[in-house]
Amino acid sequence: MNALDPIVAAPLYAKRTAVFPRKIDGPFRRFKWLVMAVCLAVYWGTPWIRWDRGPHAPGQAVLVDLAHRRFYMFAIEIWPQEFYFVAGLLIMAGIGLFLVTSAVGRAWCGYACPQTVWTDLYQHVDRLIDGDRNAQLRLNAAPWGAGKLVRRAFKWSVYLGIAFVTGGAWIFYFADAPTLQRAFWTGTAAPVAYAATGILTFTTFWLGGFMREQVCIYMCPWPRIQTAMLDENSLIVTYKHWRGEPRGSLKEAKGAETPLGDCIDCKQCMAVCPTGIDIREGPQIGCITCALCVDACDRAMASVGRPRGLIDYCTLVDAEREIKGTPARSVMRVLLRPRLIAYFAVWGGIGLVLLFMLGARERLTLSVAHERNPEFVQLSGGAVRNAFTLALRNMEDRPRTLRLAAEHLPQAAIYTDDMDAHAARGSIDVIVPADSTARVRLYAVVPAAAARPQEFAIIASPLDHGGRPVRRETHFMAPERHGDHEHEEENE
Repeated sequence: MNALDPIVAAPLYAKRTAVFPRKIDGPFRRFKWLVMAVCLAVYWGTPWIRWDRGPHAPGQAVLVDLAHRRFYMFAIEIWPQEFYFVAGLLIMAGIGLFLVTSAVGRAWCGYACPQTVWTDLYQHVDRLIDGDRNAQLRLNAAPWGAGKLVRRAFKWSVYLGIAFVTGGAWIFYFADAPTLQRAFWTGTAAPVAYAATGILTFTTFWLGGFMREQVCIYMCPWPRIQTAMLDENSLIVTYKHWRGEPRGSLKEAKGAETPLGDCIDCKQCMAVCPTGIDIREGPQIGCITCALCVDACDRAMASVGRPRGLIDYCTLVDAEREIKGTPARSVMRVLLRPRLIAYFAVWGGIGLVLLFMLGARERLTLSVAHERNPEFVQLSGGAVRNAFTLALRNMEDRPRTLRLAAEHLPQAAIYTDDMDAHAARGSIDVIVPADSTARVRLYAVVPAAAARPQEFAIIASPLDHGGRPVRRETHFMAPERHGDHEHEEENE
């Protein structure tokens, strides 16, 4: 190139080359089938699982009840003030992702990522309707005609059906599934249900049916983040160039002056790759570590009588060992290393803390707010009255009867707005509905002879023997008595 030639900028956009992966069978492909089946079954089936919580709570096993601000997961019920449980689960998910990536690379991307699962599902639809790789290539290159148009329309209709079922399943996590389904088809569901289904249907149809590997390569940030998680001891899908090079077909190997490597250049590893990369070029952002190329290469090696593992999970450390002729370490030895043990210890520790907190949490809470304006009222007979607002939260799925009493407040009598002041007594009973918070306006009256500023506690005791009493410290406000003040000075 002449130094005076103008510099031509490289284009920033490259047209997508369609990927038509070939069908393959093997251990990793079967594992991928299993993970896909489990993920789809969990996603589509979970909202329909029933869970009996009694007559006062919803009967859906997993439910995000936004209207009542509750999150139900089988026997667990999370209230808004307990969102730290959800935060803990998200932290565990993040650390778990770090653990898996440090151990086996982008295994999440290759097996369980929603984009991977639905793309894999759509690729199976392609094979079912259009045939395997060669048939798909021929149909893609063929001019548009009636036959191609009909086949494309039918396939895209199947795409749309899968996308609609996917988008529709999502809304069932936020309301009772059977009830919402009836309302959805009769046109009486909330507008947000139709809007959410439409948006998720479109995104599933477009991302899984058409963008596919472009989401993994260009849109997803995880391939960039994962580099901080990998190290020289991470198991990643590796082409063992020291064994495979120089590559050549069996015919070329017979006429070669020097022995060729084990790679017969059949390109089966490229043909089965869902992102269309050539793993022989080394680690790259398009590799999602699904290991389908391992299945394809092992089959090719078996067909020519050569040992498997030309493409396999391997660490950089073990790659160097194999190049030097030293056997690779066992998988167990690779996984039991300090970094992974530390990740697992943190992950397990957070899980144990969450379980302990879940088991030790109180299902009955009490908060007390003293009325500040006025702080107290002196009645005609000299008695002093204070007003309090109580919030009694019953976090169980049954109504509870609680006995309220004032502790360390001599000669006090209490009553509520629902009672006559003359009916005030030492303790009163209130009923708190299931799974709700009851607000009670409570009055405490102390005779003139005993009325003075002092601390005391309000106690709420369950009468069903289903839990421990709860108590909250507060203040009783009263006029300062001259004798009390002199007595305090004498004590000083």
